[in-house]
Amino acid sequence: MLEDRPVAAPRIPPQSAPSSPWPAAYPEGYAVVDVETTGLARDDRIVSAAVYQLDARGEVQDHWYTLVNPERDPGPVWIHGLTSAELAGAPLFPEIAEEFARRLDGRVLVAHNAVFDWSMIAREYARAKSTAPVRQRLCTIALSKELGLPLSNHKLETLAAHYGVVQQRAHHALDDARVLAETFRPSLHLAAASALRLPLLACQPLTEWSDTPARPPGQRSGYRPTSWRPSRKRPACPYPNPGRYAPGGTLVQGMRVAFSGDTSVDRELLEDRAVDAGLHVATSVSRLTSVLVTNDPDSPTSKVVKARSFGTPVIDEAAFMQLLQDVAPAPTNVR
Repeated sequence: MLEDRPVAAPRIPPQSAPSSPWPAAYPEGYAVVDVETTGLARDDRIVSAAVYQLDARGEVQDHWYTLVNPERDPGPVWIHGLTSAELAGAPLFPEIAEEFARRLDGRVLVAHNAVFDWSMIAREYARAKSTAPVRQRLCTIALSKELGLPLSNHKLETLAAHYGVVQQRAHHALDDARVLAETFRPSLHLAAASALRLPLLACQPLTEWSDTPARPPGQRSGYRPTSWRPSRKRPACPYPNPGRYAPGGTLVQGMRVAFSGDTSVDRELLEDRAVDAGLHVATSVSRLTSVLVTNDPDSPTSKVVKARSFGTPVIDEAAFMQLLQDVAPAPTNVR
């Protein structure tokens, strides 16, 4: 096991056994994961990774942490605290890929906004001409929503405060993974007590990879609102607009989707996924917009203001990513 530096992982006390029967359909083990990265774009790299292995009931079995040399600028040092000097002697991703895979093998990957962590991991394995042994993932944001937890927002620090978990060093992969493991276990037991169906999603590995930069050389990573993104002319959506998204329902091919503000997954990737699902990506908000996707619904941006004035439904990125997994086909009676 690689050295757990610079944060020692405290022991997580065991959870008392639930009185109700444990759902037989629940997974047999989990890998709680956090990765810190050079940025959010498709060509960004992992600079550190941590995994907490949990058994079927969320008890800790082991933990692991490593730095990773990204072979490039470390990106937002002000966030993850890792400098070029610290990462220079760290192993390259292909050198830790086998150990990382061993920690994930046969387990459900659990992360906070899991689609981002999975995307970064899948890309690193694709670059290494390999695949991660992960078949399913579980997002703790989605689980919190399914449980109806009384949270003011879905930040990890808010979830931690709800369960009385103390963060020692936010944005350090090992501590974030520990915090997530501590908050996931009581959520898992709450779900089991009510026989809740866990919001598991399939993980599709990348089978090919091209390291085409998503931004010009020297441009900062996408952590800032001013991140560069090339404008691209997309083909017209082949489906008619079926109208607005009904909150709690499903997305339908042809719906017009607009995005506002920062996203954890690169905006271009989100738009690509929306187009691939048969949605129309709109650059502005109008009365015809079906839904606005934003992680900051209270911001005074023009898109948010217009959406409120038009009564356009507003959802966050995590909800949108889940809805993308099951977009309904365009109705045949829409003209």
